[in-house]
Amino acid sequence: YFFHIGRICYKNEQVGGFAPPCAAKNQKGGCVMKKEGPKNPKKAIIYYYIIALVVLLLLNALVFPRMMQRQVSEVTYNQFIADLDAGKVSAVEENESEGTITYMMKDENGRERLYRTALINDPGRVDRLLQASGPDGAAVQFGGVIPTQASPLMNLLVTVVFPVLLFVLVGQLLMRFMMKKMGGGNAMTFGKSNAKVYVEAQTGKTFADVAGQDEAKEALAEIVDFLHNPSKYNSIGATLPKGALLVGPPGTGKTLLAKAVAGEAHVPFFSISGSEFVEMFVGMGAARVRDLFKQAADKAPCIVFIDEIDTIGKSRDGAAGMGGNDEREQTLNQLLTEMDGFDGSKGVIILAATNRPETLDKALLRPGRFDRRIPVELPDLEGRAAILKVHAKKVMMDENVDFMAIARATSGASGAELANMINEAALLAVKQNRRIVRQEDLMEAVETVIAGYQRKNKVLSQREKRIVAYHEIGHALVAARQSDSAPVTKITIVPRTSGALGYTLQVPEEETNLLSREEAFNKIATFTGGRAAEELIFGSYTSGASNDIEQATRLARSMVTRLGMSAEFDMMALETVSGPYLSGDAALACSEGTAEKIDREVLAIIRSAHEKAAGILAENKEKLHELANFLMERETITGEEFMEILHRE
Repeated sequence: YFFHIGRICYKNEQVGGFAPPCAAKNQKGGCVMKKEGPKNPKKAIIYYYIIALVVLLLLNALVFPRMMQRQVSEVTYNQFIADLDAGKVSAVEENESEGTITYMMKDENGRERLYRTALINDPGRVDRLLQASGPDGAAVQFGGVIPTQASPLMNLLVTVVFPVLLFVLVGQLLMRFMMKKMGGGNAMTFGKSNAKVYVEAQTGKTFADVAGQDEAKEALAEIVDFLHNPSKYNSIGATLPKGALLVGPPGTGKTLLAKAVAGEAHVPFFSISGSEFVEMFVGMGAARVRDLFKQAADKAPCIVFIDEIDTIGKSRDGAAGMGGNDEREQTLNQLLTEMDGFDGSKGVIILAATNRPETLDKALLRPGRFDRRIPVELPDLEGRAAILKVHAKKVMMDENVDFMAIARATSGASGAELANMINEAALLAVKQNRRIVRQEDLMEAVETVIAGYQRKNKVLSQREKRIVAYHEIGHALVAARQSDSAPVTKITIVPRTSGALGYTLQVPEEETNLLSREEAFNKIATFTGGRAAEELIFGSYTSGASNDIEQATRLARSMVTRLGMSAEFDMMALETVSGPYLSGDAALACSEGTAEKIDREVLAIIRSAHEKAAGILAENKEKLHELANFLMERETITGEEFMEILHRE
């Protein structure tokens, strides 16, 4: 079973939350995409140097000696005498130190070639050479007439100049290749920041493109006003905060807000990720920080945006010498120094974004650096409706679409997830050969993002289909009979690609920010409703309630350890939460004896809720049968159909 933000599903394995946001669209004006470098550039460059050295050694051993020496063919001494007597030889050279005779004659194609034979002790050879004649009848040249070695100049070129030039050429090609992989152009770009610079026309974003973040826009509007009218602030002696830190969950629009500030202020916008500062060379991060701030000072007024600043801004713990990252700490120290040396009156604003603010170094957050912390939280009901309308402007929408209904069904969704839902709805309309997106397309897109696509080839047996139907009606019936539960909107037993064999969709009539103990307890009872229905009707239960069990246990434990909803522990905090914007993992902060008491308290809450759900279903057993049979026949029913049968006498 699957339950997520007011929705309950029958499933075989745990399903995650909303789907990840779509990939970012290209910026107007053409934004260059950053290329990823090799996984291990140090190892790669060592391989290239080894290959270059091997090639150079082979050239020295095989090619260069042949270039310095004319090619000579080996023949027997008998062949030499025969060629000499036939009048083919034009010149002869004896080398006593090597014990060879080299002679020159023309081959079949008329080209002069050199031949070599062994120096044999032949007393009559000299007389024979003096009496012999060449091809043209001229006397055979003998002694010091055949240059077998290259000239001194050629020797110098081959042995010194050519190897050096070859090594330099290979080195240049290698450096260009490595710099291309690392984002640079040549060796002189090692210390460049690689920040993408957008002018006003290229950002293409304003506050009109940002919806659902009214508080954040209001906090950033002062920065825009300062960049427009710096004299208004300078005349009274006020300086704008040097930096503002955008904090919030992924997909809430932190980067979009930074670009919107630059677009509103009509100033250059520097954008760089924290991971781009630190690369394979030690000291490169600090050099790139210096270069980034130098460029910003030259283009002031401007905005510098550092995305994912927690990459270089993590708290220093002094562990650099014991497995820590000294290069990252050098980069952080340089960033702190540059921010201290900045003049706030020049109009250089530094914006940064992170979803892990608890890991940042305290020195980075002190006044004079990132003075302001601007929360960019998940949008509320009105914010979600506004975000849907912004993204719907790019899509052909039916004029009768109710964005507020979609917003109520997507509690807890981020802006990126809502944009993904609009795109999914457009894709569904295209699949059905329609040019306009309707309300049902949007609702199906919400369900697609939550539980996946429908598995039309997944066929349940009649027995499994009956179990799933009773399970889902059990959830819905318990929810409907409790006053503090969200109304049922849709029930289906159509399998989904996420692994859910069915689910119950609950949409609250209004969004609430507080959770009472009664509401939390009723939610746990709703979680247990599916298992209670199986026990009541079939006398046993299946493994399908695994996710219901996890959700119920998590909520019950939070009631005891974090929300102070236990009489045993009153208002005592027993858990600490790390990474609230990411994993939200909690760790117990108590003794082993207290942990045992917590487990007993959690079990008591879940057992009590389970008993309550079983009691509700026992009182409405006839309606449970009627609704389950109706669901098996239809496979999908609406909330209105469910409530009509439930209230029918």
